[in-house]
Amino acid sequence: MNRQKITFIVFIAILVLAAYLRVDFLRSVDHEMPHDSINYDAMVRQLLEIGVYAYNDSSPNALVTPGYPLFMAAIYWLAAYPWNDPLPWIRMAQVLLSLLSVWMMYSITRQLSNTAGGLAAAFLAAVYPPFVWANGAILTEVLGIFLLLGYLWVQLRVFRSPTTLSALAAGILLGLTVLVRPEYLPLLVVNYLFYWAWKKKAKEILKLFALSCLGLVLILMPWWIRNVVTLDEWVVTATQANPFKAGTYPYKNYSDGLIDESGKTEMEVAVERLKTGFSTQPWLFIKWYTVGKLQYLYYHVYYGGGHQPFYNVFPSWVNPNTIHRVLILLGGLAALAISLRWRQLTALLVVIVATITLIRLGFVPEYRYNVMTMPLIIMINCIVGVQAWQWLSAKRSLRANKIEG
Repeated sequence: MNRQKITFIVFIAILVLAAYLRVDFLRSVDHEMPHDSINYDAMVRQLLEIGVYAYNDSSPNALVTPGYPLFMAAIYWLAAYPWNDPLPWIRMAQVLLSLLSVWMMYSITRQLSNTAGGLAAAFLAAVYPPFVWANGAILTEVLGIFLLLGYLWVQLRVFRSPTTLSALAAGILLGLTVLVRPEYLPLLVVNYLFYWAWKKKAKEILKLFALSCLGLVLILMPWWIRNVVTLDEWVVTATQANPFKAGTYPYKNYSDGLIDESGKTEMEVAVERLKTGFSTQPWLFIKWYTVGKLQYLYYHVYYGGGHQPFYNVFPSWVNPNTIHRVLILLGGLAALAISLRWRQLTALLVVIVATITLIRLGFVPEYRYNVMTMPLIIMINCIVGVQAWQWLSAKRSLRANKIEG
C-alpha cells in the first residue's frame, strides 16, 4: 500500500473518530442554555415571527452582528419551526461545520508543513475536548472557527500565489467571519501589513489589499444599509459597549466603587474608569490589562454551553485543563520559534493569534474566547513539532554517518 492511500485511510479514521465523539456527545447529555443562548433563541424567534431584528429587546437594534442569528434563522426554517424544536438541528449543523474545520486544519497544516503535521493537527482537532463540547452550545464559536479557517486557507493562497479571485474571496470570507465575530475585522489591515513587511512589493500588495477590501465591503454593505435605514445610525459592526465597560473592572470586581456611575452611558463609564484607574491605581490596572486578562483568557479550558452529566472525551483520569495548558505552553514556545524566523507563511498564524489576543485585552476576558484561537495554536504546535523532529532526525543521521565513516 502506497503512502497516499495510508494517509487517506488515517485521515478518514480521524474524521470518523471526530464524528463519533461529537454525535455521541450531543446524544448522551442534557444541554444547558446560558443567557446568551437564550437571548439568541428569543431573537431568532422574534425575527421569524414579527420580522424585528433585535438582541435582548423588542425594538430594532444592532447590539450583535447578524452572522450567527441568520445562520440560526436558516436552520429554524429548515427544521420547520415552530412545529419542530430547531435546537437539535443547529447542534447537528455545527457538527458538520466542526468536521469541515478538522479537514481545513489538516489542509492548512499540511501546506505549511507536511502530511504528518496535517494528520497531527487533524487528530488534535478531533479529540481536543472544547471542539467537541462547543457543538452543544447555541453560541458563535463553531461557526466562527469554520469561517476563520476558511478565511485563513484562502489568505494563505493569496500570499502564496496571488490572483484577483483569491484576494476578493479572502475579503468575502473575512467579511463573513466579522459578521459572526466582529473583533476579527482588523485582520484585513494587519495581515497585509505582515505581507508587506515580508515581501516589500507595495504596488502588488496594495492591489490585493484593495480587492480584499472590496470583498469585505460587499459582505458588510447590507448590514450597514440596514442600520442606516432602520436605526438612522452608521454602525460598522455592532453597538454593544458592555464588553468594553466590563473589561475595566480589575479581576471582575464589579463593585469596586471606583467612580460614580449614575446617569452615565456604558461608554462614558468605561472611559472614566480607565482614566481614573490608570491615574490612581496604575499598577493594578497595568497588571489587569496584561497578565491578569491573559490568565483569564488562556488558563482555563472552554467547557461549551454546559451539559449534564459531564462528558469525558478522554479517560476520566485525564484532566482537560492539563491538556489545554500544555497546548498553550507549547504554542507559546512554538510561536516564539516561528517569530525568530518570521519571513515565512507560518508566521501569519502567529500574527493572527497575537492580534486577536491584543484586541481581547481591551474587553472583558472570558475563557470561552480562547476556543477560536486554539485551532491556530494547535496548527502552530504541529508545524514546529514537525520541524523539530526533522532537525533531530537530520542530526541523528549526520552523527550516524560520522560513526560509520
